[in-house]
Amino acid sequence: MPKVTFTDKNGVSRSVEAEVGSTLMETALRNDIPGIEAECGGACACATCHVYVDDAFVEKLPKAEQMEEDMLDFAHDVRPSSRLSCQIRITNDVDGLKVTTPDSQ
Repeated sequence: MPKVTFTDKNGVSRSVEAEVGSTLMETALRNDIPGIEAECGGACACATCHVYVDDAFVEKLPKAEQMEEDMLDFAHDVRPSSRLSCQIRITNDVDGLKVTTPDSQ
């Protein structure tokens, strides 16, 4: 299984195994990762699963679709590496993925 590392706003990192085919948001929820609220349950209808993708992985992920870009307009402290974790599918290609949660959702 691919491993993913989540770093919270305090700099605390947690590495977890992620199931191929699931989303990064589902992985966060299954592992009680702080900072991922996921109020819409993964429907890309809010921005409460916002994360910052580590620069080494930004180009390895598929580009955000328009719907995700629109939802990011509602996220706090959006950066070039901002993504919604509900829109990132886990594949073997993202083994070692590192993301950081923002100060608030």
